[in-house]
Amino acid sequence: MPLLEQLRDEIHTTIDGELRIELAVLDVCKTDTVAETLHDLFSRLGGIDTIVVNAGANDVTNIGQEDLHKELKLIDTNLSGAIATIGAATEHFNARGKGHVVGISSLASLQPFAQQAAYSASKAGFSMYLKAARIELRKMGITVTDILPGYIATDIVDGMDISKLPFAIPTTQAAQEMARLIEKKAERGVVPAFPWKYLRPFIGHLPERFSHY
Repeated sequence: MPLLEQLRDEIHTTIDGELRIELAVLDVCKTDTVAETLHDLFSRLGGIDTIVVNAGANDVTNIGQEDLHKELKLIDTNLSGAIATIGAATEHFNARGKGHVVGISSLASLQPFAQQAAYSASKAGFSMYLKAARIELRKMGITVTDILPGYIATDIVDGMDISKLPFAIPTTQAAQEMARLIEKKAERGVVPAFPWKYLRPFIGHLPERFSHY
């Protein structure tokens, strides 16, 4: 919560001191508490129009080497928790008659990597869920956007300097590109657009020797 409070204060200081910001702590892995927590937050905000489902985790995992608990944790966070979040938001949007679901998936949903089997599977499942949700929810006035980031320089993986990976971008650029996709209500988009927009048709068909960090 202290980091959220710090971010709130920074927004008030640099952007708009009157902007309405409500804070809530949510563990998406506790799926039975997701709906209650989110509906309380939506009520405090007076309703929402868009939800960005961005709670995610990554870790280096090794198959068959006692990493099962780490793999299942990634599935719980990136897929089960995301599904629970979308379900709660959809209930709210149905009552309002409109809404926008934004899911932050990954280019790893298209291309598997060694020591990333669980992460790749969780993101592939999430992107497929978003695709199916788009079809199902369209008639309810709910738009669904699937954003596929490439390498973004964060500390999501302990001990890995993502900034040194190919075409890695800083978080500020990633946020700006994601915001544009959200504002356009694009069905799907990659971040950064260059070069992944042009390489995306080939991702998933790369020789296995390239599927390593």
